[in-house]
Amino acid sequence: MLDEKDLKIIEILKKDSRTPYTEIARILSLSEATIRKRIKNLEDKKVITGYSIKIDKSKLGYNTIAYVGLDVEPSMFLDAAKKMTEIDEVKYVATATGDHMIMTEIVTRNGKELMKIISEKIGRIKGVHRICPAIILEVLKDEC
Repeated sequence: MLDEKDLKIIEILKKDSRTPYTEIARILSLSEATIRKRIKNLEDKKVITGYSIKIDKSKLGYNTIAYVGLDVEPSMFLDAAKKMTEIDEVKYVATATGDHMIMTEIVTRNGKELMKIISEKIGRIKGVHRICPAIILEVLKDEC
């Protein structure tokens, strides 16, 4: 079970995973050694599973982000999901209930590139019978 201090450490690291242990220790009025032990414990328990950075994809030339739902023949469901993980432009793949069996996030330079991926890569995956893209116009909140 996590206590308030562990939850606060997680909150601080979610905002900036590069926050120095000394700064976290100062905020929580604990020693740096205690913070190190607590973070190590959170990592060992797989509460913290990794550290990452956020990137403005548009500054790298990727201006089109789409969430794409897929409907697939039930017998091909897992094979299709695995094939989606093999497409470089697909950044997120999840199996789901609701409107679509597979949900993905695809990042491309433009709409033309997105349509090429949909028609030439996704459309050729065996068992896929419906592709439902939704292009993101503006992200208003992006929180992990």
